[in-house]
Amino acid sequence: MFLSRIKIGLVTALMMVSAVAYGHRFHAGITDVSMNPRSGNTEIVHTLMAHDVEALLENLYQRQFDLSDPDDVEVFKKYFEKQFYILNPQKEKLKITWLGLRVDPNNVFIYQEIENQKVKSDFVIHQAVLTDFLADQVNTLNYSDGNNKAVQTLTFHRNQRELSLAELARASTP
Repeated sequence: MFLSRIKIGLVTALMMVSAVAYGHRFHAGITDVSMNPRSGNTEIVHTLMAHDVEALLENLYQRQFDLSDPDDVEVFKKYFEKQFYILNPQKEKLKITWLGLRVDPNNVFIYQEIENQKVKSDFVIHQAVLTDFLADQVNTLNYSDGNNKAVQTLTFHRNQRELSLAELARASTP
């Protein structure tokens, strides 16, 4: 009886460890870009897996980070702004305002805004967040122009870090 309880306990422990190891076999980020017709601003919200962000920062700087600490947020912000930006047709970076971030146990949410500017189809989006660190990182960008049209999606990864919204038009044309 005692041995069978130990066996059941060991099997349960192994199953739990396996589930944790299996639970995170992919690395993904989601970016939502939408035009707010009331304000005229483009709103950008990024969602990343918290443990991927933590692992990146620990790897880059060889220390633990606390994204509730303003100094640590500033370090992450500098990394992030090198990895995500939008270029106009003249290849100039748009001014994207960092509004802040929020962290929960599973995700890091980054909030940005482009004031009085719509992201147009000839703009190029550079979305390389975490692709320099995680070979299988996939970043999905959902775009809505604010006119109640269907959301359109672009996919970025290590080998595809820049796309224009014109890619959406080509992808949706039969």
